[in-house]
Amino acid sequence: MNYLTVEKLSKSVGEKELFSEITFGLEKGQKTALIARNGTGKSTLLNIIAGYDTPDSGQVVIRNDITVSYLPQMDRFADNFSVLDAIFDAQTPTIQAIKEYESCMLMAENGQDNPETHLRLQKAILEMDRLQAWDFESKAKEILSRFGIHDIFKNVNELSGGQRKKAALAKTLIADTDLLILDEPTNHLDVEMIEWLENYLKAANVTLLMVTHDRYFLDQVCNDIIELDHGQLYHYRGKYDYFVEKKAERLANAAAENEKLRQLFRKELEWVHTSPQARTTKARARINAFEELKKEVSKTPEQKQEGFKVRTERLGNKILEINNLDFAYPDNVLLNDFSYIFKKGEKCGIVGPNGTGKSTFLKLIMGELQADGGKITPGLTIQFGYFSQDGLPYSGNKRIIDLVKEQAEVIRMDNGNYMGASQFLNHFGFKYEQQYTYYEDLSGGEKRKLHLLITLLKNPNFLILDEPTNDFDIDTLNLLEDFLENYTGCILMVSHDRWFMNKLVDHIFVFEGHGKIKDYYGNYTEYRLEKDKELKLQKRIAKINSPAATEESKGKPARATNPNKMTFKERKEFETLELEIEQLEKEKASLIEKMNSGVGSPQELTDWSHRYQEVETSLDEKSMRWLELSEKE
Repeated sequence: MNYLTVEKLSKSVGEKELFSEITFGLEKGQKTALIARNGTGKSTLLNIIAGYDTPDSGQVVIRNDITVSYLPQMDRFADNFSVLDAIFDAQTPTIQAIKEYESCMLMAENGQDNPETHLRLQKAILEMDRLQAWDFESKAKEILSRFGIHDIFKNVNELSGGQRKKAALAKTLIADTDLLILDEPTNHLDVEMIEWLENYLKAANVTLLMVTHDRYFLDQVCNDIIELDHGQLYHYRGKYDYFVEKKAERLANAAAENEKLRQLFRKELEWVHTSPQARTTKARARINAFEELKKEVSKTPEQKQEGFKVRTERLGNKILEINNLDFAYPDNVLLNDFSYIFKKGEKCGIVGPNGTGKSTFLKLIMGELQADGGKITPGLTIQFGYFSQDGLPYSGNKRIIDLVKEQAEVIRMDNGNYMGASQFLNHFGFKYEQQYTYYEDLSGGEKRKLHLLITLLKNPNFLILDEPTNDFDIDTLNLLEDFLENYTGCILMVSHDRWFMNKLVDHIFVFEGHGKIKDYYGNYTEYRLEKDKELKLQKRIAKINSPAATEESKGKPARATNPNKMTFKERKEFETLELEIEQLEKEKASLIEKMNSGVGSPQELTDWSHRYQEVETSLDEKSMRWLELSEKE
C-alpha cells in the first residue's frame, strides 16, 4: 500500500539548484533514511513533503486516509504557548479533552477546588471516558517523562534549545500517526535517550522518513536508504554497510564513464579546432553535440578523499594527571574524588546522561572552571586543542580563509611535507570558491566545522572534543574519523555518536550521575552489552529473592546439593543452549545478508528487520543464561 509518492520534484534557491525531477515513494511500514551533504536540500525536501514549502515543479501525493506528523529541524512553537499547549497543539476531540482534564487538575492542586472547578473536572473525566483517552494520556505522560519534561504548564520561552527540541520530538511521537517524518531527531539527545528513541521507532507500527547523521541509529531503525547527491536521488534497499558498498561501486562506475567522455571530448575538441566551420546541418549538429558533451565532462564525479596524518609535537613521559578531583553545584555533585593518569596515544570517550558533568569535566581540564578540590597537572610538552560547544571566538566579520590563516598558513604532515590552509579546508568540504565567504554567512553546521578545523590546524598533541559530530553530515564524519584514526596524539571526547565512538576510542569514562564515574576499557557497544547482562542478572536475582519465590521455596524440602556444581538438568540445558546459540547466530548472519543484499520487497525488508530484533533479543537471553551456567562448569 503506497503512503507517499514524490514525482518529478524540482527546487532551486536563487541560482542554486537543490534537486531536479526526483521521484520516489514510500510503502506502508517502510522505514527510510535520507542521506545528503549539508546544504544540499534535505530539510527543504522534507518541508515540501510536509507542506511547509512549495516545489518549483513536480508534486507530492500523500494517501488521503492517513495522518502525518513532522519534526522539523527548528521547532515552530508559538511564543506564548505553555508546554502543554505546544505539545497538544491540535484540535482533535481527544487532545482537547486531555488539555481540559489537565487544566482542571492543575486548578484543583492550586487550591481552586470550588464547585465550578469540580463540575468542570467531572465533565472532563466523563469526556475522557467517552473518548477512551486515558491510554493516550498515559502514553503522552510516559514520553514526556522519558524526555525529562515534567512541568507541562511552563512557558516554552523558558525552555533551553535542547528542551524545546525534546518537546517538539515528544509532540511528534505522541500523535497517533501513520506517516512519521523526522529531521535530525537525535540532535540534543544523550546516548540513553537516543537508545530509547531507537527502540521506540523499531517497535512502532509506522511508516518513517528520516534525515539523520547518526549512522548507528540509522542502521538500527531503517532498512532502506535514499541519497540526495548533486541534485539526483539514488535508492539503496539495505542497511548502512550496503549503502557504503554500493555507493563506492556507483562512484567507480561514474569515474570510468567520465574518463570515456573525456577521451571523446578530446577527440571532438581536436575536430572543432581543425575543421572549418561548415554550414552543413551535419556539422552544426556535431558542434551542438560537442557543447552538450562539454557540459557533461565538466561534471567531475566525486572522488574519495585519501586520509592523511599530521605531525604532532612530541609528548613527554608525563601527559596529564588528575588527582582526587571534586566539583559540585549547590544541588548537584558532578565529580567526586576522581583520579586518572593519561598515557601516550590514548583515545578516551566520555558518555552519560545530560547534566552529569561531561562538558564541565572538559572545562575543568582547560582551566575554564575551578575545581572544589583535587589537582589537574598537565605535562610540560602538552599542547591542547580544545573544541567546545560554545563556538568559535572571534571579533568582526572575516572571510573563512582569513580566519584560518590567522591560526596557521600551513599544517605539517607526518611525512615531512606541508599542506596549505586552503588545501586543508578543501579536503574537509570547504571548496576553494567558498573559502572567501564571510563567517556570518555560514550555516550553523558550517561554523561548527570551521571551528573544528581551526582546532586541528594548530597541530595539538592532546585533542579535547566536546560533541564534535553535532550538525555534521555523514561525509564530513567519515573524513573526520579518518583524520582522528591516523592522529598520533591523545584524544578525550564527549559524543553521543556510538558509531563514531566505537571506531575511535580505546576506553570510555561513563558519567553515571551524583559524582560517580566508571572507567571501562572497551568501546561503548561492549560496555552496553555488559551493562545489559548485569541488569538481566540483577532482575533474575531479584526475582529469585522476591517474597513470592521465598514463600514457594519454604514448602519444598531442602536438597543437599553443591550450588557451584551443575545439576543433570542444568547440564542438559547448557548443551542445548550451545546448539541454540549457534543456530541463532547463523540465522542472524543470514538476516543481515538478506537486508544488505539490496533485494526484497518493502514488506520482506520489514519482516526481516522484525525477525532480526527477535533473534537479537533471544540471543542476549540465551547467552546470559549460558554465561551463568558456564561459571558452574
